[in-house]
Amino acid sequence: MPITPEEVRRVAALARLRLDDAEAAAMAGELGAILEQVRVLQRADGREEVPGGAEERTLPLRADAYGADLLHRSPDMIAPAWEDGFFVVPRLPALDADARRAEGGAP
Repeated sequence: MPITPEEVRRVAALARLRLDDAEAAAMAGELGAILEQVRVLQRADGREEVPGGAEERTLPLRADAYGADLLHRSPDMIAPAWEDGFFVVPRLPALDADARRAEGGAP
């Protein structure tokens, strides 16, 4: 059962889309082709063997390990400064310029 341009216009109106006659006709054809492909897929037997031997080889699975990733170096070697358990990083100069502008100063 093909999709008609009238059905496309009705759904487009629900979605608050404006389609002219040519767009509705084109959309009806595209939607009809999509639905036909879905019908073909529904008829396919999914129990068939997968070609190419994709099922023949399995990859080894790693053990599930919960928790934080282990670092190769300790955090104190990565960051030069710490405060209350957090990395301390230098303030960005752009933020200082924004703060001066907000206070009415020169950039």
